[in-house]
Amino acid sequence: MEYRPLGKSGLKVPALSFGAGTFGGSGPLFSNWGTSDATEARRLVDICLEAGVNLFDTADVYSNGASEEVLGAAIKGRRDAVLISTKTSLPMGDGPNDSGSSRLRLIRAVEDALHRLQTDHIDILQLHAFDAGTPVEEVLSTFDMLVRAGKVRYVGVSNFSGWQVMKSLAVADRHGWPRYVANQVYYSLVGRDYEWDLMPLGADQGLGALVWSPLGWGRLTGKIRRGAPLPEGSRLHATERFAPPVDNDRLYRVVDALDAIAEETGKTVPQVALNWLLQRPTVSSVIIGARHEEQLRQNLGAVGWNLTPGHVAKLDEASAVTAPYPYFPYRQQEGFTRLNPPMAG
Repeated sequence: MEYRPLGKSGLKVPALSFGAGTFGGSGPLFSNWGTSDATEARRLVDICLEAGVNLFDTADVYSNGASEEVLGAAIKGRRDAVLISTKTSLPMGDGPNDSGSSRLRLIRAVEDALHRLQTDHIDILQLHAFDAGTPVEEVLSTFDMLVRAGKVRYVGVSNFSGWQVMKSLAVADRHGWPRYVANQVYYSLVGRDYEWDLMPLGADQGLGALVWSPLGWGRLTGKIRRGAPLPEGSRLHATERFAPPVDNDRLYRVVDALDAIAEETGKTVPQVALNWLLQRPTVSSVIIGARHEEQLRQNLGAVGWNLTPGHVAKLDEASAVTAPYPYFPYRQQEGFTRLNPPMAG
């Protein structure tokens, strides 16, 4: 397994990490992701550690805390061998302080997560969304307190816009508080919006991308084909309303290119899609999920080899879209295209 710096920090993370959203699944969304109990989760953790995957990502909102509970049970007795990443700020109840990033909420959320995870510290804590109702100074001073108390090691964000990240970094620098070093983002061959703004920001400011849904919400598993119905058992039947939207013509162009490259390389479609991401700028780790051992072992096969420049170019072209304003006038400039390959076909 390759290990990479998490942004501009000293923490090394594996190129592939494991998403524990499949643990303890309940509700209309998470039950369709997976329902692994502690015994099943322990086996998946075993396989991950054997392969060098030691970073496990979860969130308090996943199955209302059940994901953290199952992960805590699965890693019991080997806490020093793993890194735990979790997220908070999305609603965990109907009360006025059950969501957001206030000092009260963050402290309570960390204490609850530590209890569920059966640990005394969180390696990477990320805000799951920007809270416009809480001053950035309150959020970051609370993070500073949690880091100084030893309950949190590194901090990051998820689902933030570029200006929200930059405002937070400016405040952190002004006061000497912990800077965000992780940005958990949606990024895939059918979702390249990360490249317009957040990727250059990450390169400039030292945020490493932790990529969620790298297979486009299950669309790039090799089971979806042009002109064919969704396969039996596909989670898209039940969860597509939660998924990032994808234009079908573009999806099928990407799938066609993936099929061709998979045949040429002898790799699977998911392995090719994941390997493309692993070669992108600023990507520290790609989060893979699995509901069973076979799926996990297949996804782990995305490392240890690289697509050729020709294969990368073919996937770039198939997945290309025109950049939105104000990025498209500048996308041919050398400094921009070095981080953001031209998106127009």
